[in-house]
Amino acid sequence: MPEEKYTRCPGCATVFRVTAEQLAVRAGQVRCGQCKTVFDGVARLVSLASTAQPGEGAAPIDEAAPDSRLAPPRDAQAVETSAEMAGTAEAGETGQTGETAASAETAETAETAETAESAATAESAATASTRLVGAAMALAAPEDRFAPQATTKPGWVRMVAYAIAIVLLVLLVIGQAVFHFRDAIATFWPATRPAFTRLCVAAGCAVRPLRDAAMAYLSIEASDLQADPAHRGLLILTATVRNRAGWPLAYPHFELTLTDAQDRIVVRRALAPAEYAGGTADLEGGIAPNGEVAFKVFIDASATSQAGYRLYMFYP
Repeated sequence: MPEEKYTRCPGCATVFRVTAEQLAVRAGQVRCGQCKTVFDGVARLVSLASTAQPGEGAAPIDEAAPDSRLAPPRDAQAVETSAEMAGTAEAGETGQTGETAASAETAETAETAETAESAATAESAATASTRLVGAAMALAAPEDRFAPQATTKPGWVRMVAYAIAIVLLVLLVIGQAVFHFRDAIATFWPATRPAFTRLCVAAGCAVRPLRDAAMAYLSIEASDLQADPAHRGLLILTATVRNRAGWPLAYPHFELTLTDAQDRIVVRRALAPAEYAGGTADLEGGIAPNGEVAFKVFIDASATSQAGYRLYMFYP
């Protein structure tokens, strides 16, 4: 019977029963059947005190792994040689015992089972990964529907388009401002009046003189209301309006109010420029700068009796 020896795994401290033939296969290189650690079986040989005969000297147990005293020795089938791990050793190799062949078969079976288990684990992991990717794509699908569409135009094309749009908007705002203030522009820059006149002919507008809404420059210099001696019930209104501005101002409207002896309103009438200004008045040109306009209006008051009057200017 081959001489039995004991070697201890440095990885899990398990003691195995081996033979010299097993250790001689690959210069003592073996693999632990428990933790799969490859180690030098010869260097890790130990002597168990329980197996020594009385009177024989026993090699000391390695104190670095006190577990070897407590763990019972395993059979040689639990230790795999390096040749068995590489799959190059043959079952009928010279010098191997039936126990070695059984150990090789057991190791091969264990390795095959381990390989099959690893393959099944890898396949399960791949399947799980595929499912996770599919779930992630399914969750991401609703968000992709609302994602902004990628544009095919280069960035510089968009910048040029934005610049052109901004310029057009600025020109539009300027055009609206010029059109709104055309009267003031034509008044203070008379050279632009012909262009505005042609523009208004096409647009259906008019270039008019400025209005003095605050009546800061227009004033009634004199006014009088008298009965016409030649016509009973007819009144004659005369007034003089002065423009103290340095530019033409539009003709104002007048409001004539007739009152009785208690200054109560009897009748009120509004007079437009075409009603009080003479036929030679330039209504479109307005009252000349630093100029004045005198007018006379006949008022039919035969159906009323009045004692006084009030005269105001305004722009409608």
